[in-house]
Amino acid sequence: MFQPVKIAPSILSANFMNLEADIDRIAKAGAGYVHVDVMDGHFVPNLTMGVPLLKQLSKATDVPMDVHLMISNPLVQIPWFIAAGADIITFHAEAVTEEEMVEAVRLIHEAGVKAAVSVKPKTPVEVLRPVIADVDMVLVMSVEPGFSGQSYIEGSDVKVAQVVAMAREAGNEPLIQVDGGIGVKTAPLVAAAGADVLVCGNAVFAAEDPAAALRAVEDAANEARLAALAKQGA
Repeated sequence: MFQPVKIAPSILSANFMNLEADIDRIAKAGAGYVHVDVMDGHFVPNLTMGVPLLKQLSKATDVPMDVHLMISNPLVQIPWFIAAGADIITFHAEAVTEEEMVEAVRLIHEAGVKAAVSVKPKTPVEVLRPVIADVDMVLVMSVEPGFSGQSYIEGSDVKVAQVVAMAREAGNEPLIQVDGGIGVKTAPLVAAAGADVLVCGNAVFAAEDPAAALRAVEDAANEARLAALAKQGA
């Protein structure tokens, strides 16, 4: 059954001097989530935003807060972001052991928050197996995490399809999110492969009309998804 693709604009590419207005603009355009990139300068070579900003963001809009933790100690910090108002928390499989991955998902769920796990471009999807039956979302990175504005890594759509197949095998249908170099040209590739949520940074916020850019990516993705479903006979 067709489920429309949702866009999660990454505020890392927004105007921090006018953040509330930028969020209001994408909310009115129909953004499915506000994507909050948290980087610690250790797990990835960049330092961005944290708990104080998320607390303010969660009060400023009704759009769900999609918090992407690119940090080396997620088990320590997950409770902080739960308390700050996260609706979905994504941590990286590369930052934890198998046991810690299971524990992180449990910790997030116990707080009534949706749990997601992410894999970098070079990480095989097999690492997700311990939690694939339990997570609410899987984030497939289509660039190396750390900086916005990078180009989409070809073949990321194949990885999306692999995650979809693994989840179905486990009896789960988590949202599949893709982050990195997503725009009008690349959104159809991952949407056709099964992506449900697309993170867009510069493709939205660097556009002359961010609202129109968001809708253009959304339309391109949904057109490709419909075509893929028709081809499958769904």
